[in-house]
Amino acid sequence: MPVGFVLVVLVQSGWDTASALLFRPRIGELLINTMLLEVLAVPLSILLALALAWLTERSDLKWRALWRWLAVAPLAIPAFVQAYAWDSAIPVLRGLWPAVLVSVLAYFPLVYLPVIAQLRRLDPAMEDVAATLGTKPPAIFVHVVLPQLRLAISGGALLIALHLLSEYGLYVLIRYDTLTVAIVSQFQAVYDGPAANLMGIVLVFLAVLFLAGEAWLRGERRYARVGGGAARQVALVKLGAWWPLFMALPALVAALAIGLPVVTLLRWLLIGGIEAWHLPQLAVATWQTAGYALAGAVTVCVMALPIAWLAARAPGPLQKTLENIHFQVGALPGVIVALALVAVTVRVALPLYQTVATLLLAYVLLYLPRAIVSVRASLAQVPIELERAATALGRPPLAAVVGVTLRLAFPGIAAGMALVAMGITTELTATLMLSPIGTETLATQFWARTGEFDHVGAAPFALAMVVLSLPLCIILHSQATGARLS
Repeated sequence: MPVGFVLVVLVQSGWDTASALLFRPRIGELLINTMLLEVLAVPLSILLALALAWLTERSDLKWRALWRWLAVAPLAIPAFVQAYAWDSAIPVLRGLWPAVLVSVLAYFPLVYLPVIAQLRRLDPAMEDVAATLGTKPPAIFVHVVLPQLRLAISGGALLIALHLLSEYGLYVLIRYDTLTVAIVSQFQAVYDGPAANLMGIVLVFLAVLFLAGEAWLRGERRYARVGGGAARQVALVKLGAWWPLFMALPALVAALAIGLPVVTLLRWLLIGGIEAWHLPQLAVATWQTAGYALAGAVTVCVMALPIAWLAARAPGPLQKTLENIHFQVGALPGVIVALALVAVTVRVALPLYQTVATLLLAYVLLYLPRAIVSVRASLAQVPIELERAATALGRPPLAAVVGVTLRLAFPGIAAGMALVAMGITTELTATLMLSPIGTETLATQFWARTGEFDHVGAAPFALAMVVLSLPLCIILHSQATGARLS
């Protein structure tokens, strides 16, 4: 529907109008800005996530459990709250490199989480063999461990790339123009103008490129095995006298990604005092946000199961096409998805306009990629032989799927639900345009006050989003660190 909406606008605009709008120098500048952000932020996020994963899982770094928690905790702080904190603390931060810095700090856990989960599932036998042949620990990680993390890295990197494509609030506050920022600004200036819709075509094209790259990185190799190998601890690399130097990395990341935003929020709360809390509005916004997050997470993951199942169990051209379509839509900014649903509901199904059902459909379209990545990875790691063995022993096929496959894949499904719920908690544009009259979420209340430069009034809503996201971070951390084989 959203892609069709963009294509209809393209046809209705005509080639002359479309080419004049799409091939402007300004579109080239925005495309370069967006690609620079992707080329810099995604690899840096991967490198940071891998470094932290190695330190917290494969070295004898002191207080590893604490650093694990702190590496996951940035997920509880929405990206635009990160930008709000940095803009409040250092107002001169503007442009590409501050945008890259905040993007990496906000999104690197999307790679870190699947990587540590996969590290804990690996059979240490291959690493032991490499060690006995005289291979040094760094070389073992690069040549033995890293290839086995391909699925986790590619899936997490794809999520980050799509987030950077569709992110709006972060880059508005950092004053860095991307395609999405320009699209939303165009819609705010001219509600139904073709320019913003046509720019959405460029985002779809970029999403196709990222999907092709992720498919190439993922490859066709098998990621499941019958029996996980020995259920034993991997020998940890001893850091020796260098441990303070290695500890500087997770400490610095925690200070920048968690310490600075939290200190900034507390500072504004202290300045505002009790009057800044707006408790009635805060209570209503928290309750409605939690309700939408729970309903949306369940709906999205239920919709993701058959897609992920086909991708893991019956891969083929049609299945890959169906899967890729959802990733392409997930790359679109929420404003385009929302406008497509507005157009359809107003013209075809008016009773559904500004209803909870339409808003939930928007969440499905926006957040299916998060759920698919988590569910697909979990299903791919469950050997199909276990399912076949259950049916051979007399279980009906559906009972075998539920009792064996889905039970073993449940940690990944729970992680997908948590990721979706976190996204819905901080979603802004689609909620503003599609929610029923009277709906107030934490994100919309925060953004309304930020738009008025009311940093004091915005702080309680930002803190509430962080508090609401913390249990979801605990779920993600628990499923990742509890993925050890038995």
